[in-house]
Amino acid sequence: MSKTTNSNTLWGGRFKEDSDVMVKRFTSSIQFDQKLATQDIMVSLAHAHMLNKIGILKRSELEKINSGLEKIKEEIESNTFPWSEDLEDVHMNIESRLTDLIGIAGKKLHTARSRNDQVATDIRLYLREAIDEIKIELRKLQISIITLARSNATTIMPGFTHLQAAQPIIFGHHLLAWNEMLDRDYCRLVDCLHRLNECPLGSAALAGTSFPIDRHMTSELLRFNKPTENSMDGVSDRDFGVEFCSFSALLMAHLSRISEEIILWMSQQFDFISIPDSFCTGSSIMPQKKNPDIPELIRGKSGRVTGNLISLLTLIKSQPLAYNKDNQEDKEPIFDTVETILSSLRIFSQMVPGIKPNIEKMFESASIGHSTATDLAEYLVRKGIAFRDAHQAVGGIVALAIERNTSIDKIELSVLQSFCSNIQEDVFDVITLEGSVKSRNHFGATSPEQVEAAARRALRRLEERGKEDC
Repeated sequence: MSKTTNSNTLWGGRFKEDSDVMVKRFTSSIQFDQKLATQDIMVSLAHAHMLNKIGILKRSELEKINSGLEKIKEEIESNTFPWSEDLEDVHMNIESRLTDLIGIAGKKLHTARSRNDQVATDIRLYLREAIDEIKIELRKLQISIITLARSNATTIMPGFTHLQAAQPIIFGHHLLAWNEMLDRDYCRLVDCLHRLNECPLGSAALAGTSFPIDRHMTSELLRFNKPTENSMDGVSDRDFGVEFCSFSALLMAHLSRISEEIILWMSQQFDFISIPDSFCTGSSIMPQKKNPDIPELIRGKSGRVTGNLISLLTLIKSQPLAYNKDNQEDKEPIFDTVETILSSLRIFSQMVPGIKPNIEKMFESASIGHSTATDLAEYLVRKGIAFRDAHQAVGGIVALAIERNTSIDKIELSVLQSFCSNIQEDVFDVITLEGSVKSRNHFGATSPEQVEAAARRALRRLEERGKEDC
């Protein structure tokens, strides 16, 4: 087998043979973990300040490290940094370059730490920053949905169970149901952040270090809530990544559900809504087509994110404590999940304001399927009829309507009374679509008044969150 000609000077002292070229390539992570370069520099700066405080680094050495790391940051940002696969990962690349720039002080930086606690800290910082971005984008999407809901607080549409017409509802009410799903996702994300925001730095390889380090100092410098309690757990567990991907998979499942409804509603069979041409494509062969590509893609990407969750769960499930090389495989699923979530939220937020309801078609569809039958049964209950008897009578009325190919509100009063003498002229106030939605005027229900109130509450929640995150 071919061998490399240069020993790895950062860890090669114990080895008599160089690594095989194929092994180096297989074990190298620099192709993807260079994404953590900014976080790695932040961690090194905090560690260096702590080493200076406890007397391991002189002030002059700290200043050299600071200036060297700043130079490296500039090189990375300008795409002039000399990344090397031989140096395996982002940590070794930066440390090697630092030593090239400032000499012996660069070799002292790794005192009292390991790549194990270094990468565990880097990935937590990366996710913390990503979560801050996701929170912003998720709020934007929620605002778009709530705004659309408020503008459709009187638009009537059919509500479905089993994809069969069930009861008339307000379109804005349906949209606010979307928001409630996303609102719970937001809360899950915040909860995930609480457990993620602990600092593993100082755990070293797995047992801590014999140097008198100040883990609380580095934790505070990096704005973590506290250091991790146990050094073995701190370097080896990736449950924070699993939890983030679990949130992400559920968020994408919700976006997929919403996308599915948009796709259905855009079809000619429903014709409930349209979305701007800019979020659709046509067909290469069928000139009439307007395809809902964006919601379809988001529906598809939900599977991708769910796959990333399964990857991470599988990654950790059989690892003995403490750190194992398996954990190198945590980054790509996490990076991909973050990028997928952010891009999906951003494009959804832009698409939602362009949704235009076909109000007439929605109303017409709501009138199909005898969706006010429940209203008629409840009307009879208010007239003193037991619910089961009312249910039986209304079932007969529906059967007659089907036979006549009409709707129950079009049946003559005298005919309705033949099923139940308690029915009076006022029945037509409740079995119309407008009467049905208006009657559901309690907290959480679908009346226009309640939809408007719910939208206001939802916006207030988002405003308060925005203040908290500032």
